[in-house]
Amino acid sequence: MTTWTHEPKEPLPLTAPSGIDRAAHHRLDEAWLAAAWSHPTTRVFVVSGGQALIDETEDGTTELVMTPTFEAPLTRSHRYFLGCDEDGVSYFALQKDSLPGRFDQSARAAGLREAGLLLSPRDAGLLVHAVALENWQRLHRFCSRCGERTVIAAAGHIRRCPACGAEHYPRTDPAVIMLVTDDQDRALLGRQVHWPEGRFSTLAGFVEPGEAIEESVRREVFEEAGVTVGEVTYVASQPWPFPSSLMLGFTAKATSPHITVDGEEIEEARWFSREELRTAFETGEVRPPYGISIAARLIELWYGEPLPKPGVGR
Repeated sequence: MTTWTHEPKEPLPLTAPSGIDRAAHHRLDEAWLAAAWSHPTTRVFVVSGGQALIDETEDGTTELVMTPTFEAPLTRSHRYFLGCDEDGVSYFALQKDSLPGRFDQSARAAGLREAGLLLSPRDAGLLVHAVALENWQRLHRFCSRCGERTVIAAAGHIRRCPACGAEHYPRTDPAVIMLVTDDQDRALLGRQVHWPEGRFSTLAGFVEPGEAIEESVRREVFEEAGVTVGEVTYVASQPWPFPSSLMLGFTAKATSPHITVDGEEIEEARWFSREELRTAFETGEVRPPYGISIAARLIELWYGEPLPKPGVGR
């Protein structure tokens, strides 16, 4: 059984309304795109290896470093139209092999895991869009049908094959991430084998072909921790371009508390009461998931308040 609930009260990182209209109907209009690129209000930023330049303003906020188009590095093929805001300002991202230098030396390179928590919803939305396109463009340069090198079209949102005519679209891989609780309302958290000692988070995994998402939740929890799951409740989704996932967040009810980890993906899994988790965080025994991840919000939804800071006692 699957039930549905409202999203968390606070917007998830990378999901708050950005105020940007993606204006997809303009992506094939070369004349419109050329005019938008030439407009003096248009703003551009560079993305490279999943990073962009960010800078602090005089009022202490953090923003993407964006420039007018006449100050942007030269490129045409890797110019991606991201959309327009309510004032009619158009935004583009440029994919380059490296980030440009800044004369003032105050800007710094940052990826989404850091910048996503600092930027405004507008800038975070622009960056997540640009990083997702960059990842896809770098990994899908050849036609999967005939092997020919493809060319960029639709302002970065399509790759076309000049040999066989196939069109290829940005890939998004659905993944489920779930906070499982038992009949004592304890939360199941696990540690992946490649994570540092003490780092625990919710379980997660990819949806397989032909599989319903609620069945994916049950399969992943059983495969990774040996715990059987009954009721599954959808909470919220979060784009996660590392490199191309859409995280579908759930809570789930265990029908059996017995844990048997697979030893391949999950090295350790434990049930935590709220008090046990509070103590583990405060003593530093357990490190919480990254704040930008939906995993942290799922745990907080069960915990009932913001998670304690690691190593900070009551």
